[in-house]
Amino acid sequence: MNRITFAFIVFMIVAIAFFGAATDYWHSSYTRAEKARKEAVALADARQQTIDDMTQRQRQNAALDAKYTQELADAHAESEKLRADLASGRRRLQLHAVCMPATAGNTAATGTTDAAAARLTPDAERDYQRLRTEARAITHQVEGLQQYITEQCH
Repeated sequence: MNRITFAFIVFMIVAIAFFGAATDYWHSSYTRAEKARKEAVALADARQQTIDDMTQRQRQNAALDAKYTQELADAHAESEKLRADLASGRRRLQLHAVCMPATAGNTAATGTTDAAAARLTPDAERDYQRLRTEARAITHQVEGLQQYITEQCH
């Protein structure tokens, strides 16, 4: 073998080794970049899923809030209407009450004493109405919270 052939063979071996190392380097870089890309896509998908879930929950919360806010407003309007009816005399409260007998001089035809008419005082009527309104409001609030917990808290 002459020197030129030997030099050519050595050059080819060095070139093949160099290109092999370069190919391995670029393949490793590509593999790392592809792995990082897949991780980034998975992270982006997970974040988008979280955003979608939060958006859905916010819509459900808004719907629940609107529903119970409307129910509270309706209950309040009904209580106000009842209060106005009581004040104007269109409606009256009926209670089961025992009245103390009137004076001994007031007797009916049957010989029994007439009892005084049972009636709440105006303050008692207002207190009753306020308690009724508050009880309805609390009932609606509890129902709303129960539904929120059932639907939103996993």
